[in-house]
Amino acid sequence: MITGNKGEWSEIYALLKLLGDRQLYTGDATLNKIESLFYPIIKILREESGGNYEYSIDGDLVLISGEIEEKIISVSLFREEAAKLLVSIKNATGASFSIPETEAFLKSIHCKTLKAKSTSKTDIRIVIYDQRINQSAELGFSIKSQLGGDSTLLNAGKTTNFNYRIIGNNISESEIERINSIESRSKIKDRILEIQRNDSELKFDSLEQDIFKNNLILIDSLLPNILSEIVLLFYTSKSSDIKSLCQQVSLANPLGFDTQHSHSFYEYKLKRFLTDVALGMMPSKVWNGQYDATGGYLIVKEDGDVLCYHIYNKNQFEDYLFENTRLETASSNRHGFGKIYREEGSIFFKLNLQIRFN
Repeated sequence: MITGNKGEWSEIYALLKLLGDRQLYTGDATLNKIESLFYPIIKILREESGGNYEYSIDGDLVLISGEIEEKIISVSLFREEAAKLLVSIKNATGASFSIPETEAFLKSIHCKTLKAKSTSKTDIRIVIYDQRINQSAELGFSIKSQLGGDSTLLNAGKTTNFNYRIIGNNISESEIERINSIESRSKIKDRILEIQRNDSELKFDSLEQDIFKNNLILIDSLLPNILSEIVLLFYTSKSSDIKSLCQQVSLANPLGFDTQHSHSFYEYKLKRFLTDVALGMMPSKVWNGQYDATGGYLIVKEDGDVLCYHIYNKNQFEDYLFENTRLETASSNRHGFGKIYREEGSIFFKLNLQIRFN
């Protein structure tokens, strides 16, 4: 029996839906389909435990080939199965579930698992035809679904902790203990507020781990400082979405950029960061600038549409990420942040960065 959560079943839905549609539509920054901009699909590639399979589109037929004798199934059947699967995913309850009627069809097309084997951010590989350059291209896409919970763009970990030095009035040990013991619903924000009431402030010092720090510097030398301002504003204000946080930091201009000609320094650098995270950069691995998801993102929408955000259309892809992501507070106990601590005669406070889709 095949079981999975809504996000995992969405990967199979995307496979069936795209083979039924035979073309890949692009979306704008607000998740609307751009009817005039699409890529005809030549074939979809899938790696299974039993071997590699190709689902090639030939008119109204899908030719399945690989470690088996070639099989032919109508495009309309993929369309019908996708529609039924969409209803089943939406109606499903529980963290993990099976869909027996879809599983029977999956076995007939040699899909044994929900997630194709992958060691990168690529969930599906598609050969498309680009009419603008009159060439075909094999591209890897990461799939994000709106059918389940909001997907993460950047997962939290000790790797994504930012260290801030507390400067100002000397805080006594008893006061540190009192502040660290605050356990309100918004305890991180409330602890920072108590620090500020003590005529002290948080000043960015460093990242907890050097790999993430150097990954950020590789993208842009000032990115650690910019993100530290975004993170601190998130924990001290009511704002959480990336766009709003960026606008507020840009207005304050804490890095002192020359804005007399209205250059969008903060927005440009943040968009570059979001794109690199989306397509390959991970906090715990050395980033060499090479993208894993060479195509971009596929978004499975609530209404069943599957939209493509393609790095060929860089501006649309960046705008989508910028306008559809937000910061989120992860578990402070698990990731070791949110408390005052002493180190080498100074006192510090850690904050964590986690980014999730809206």
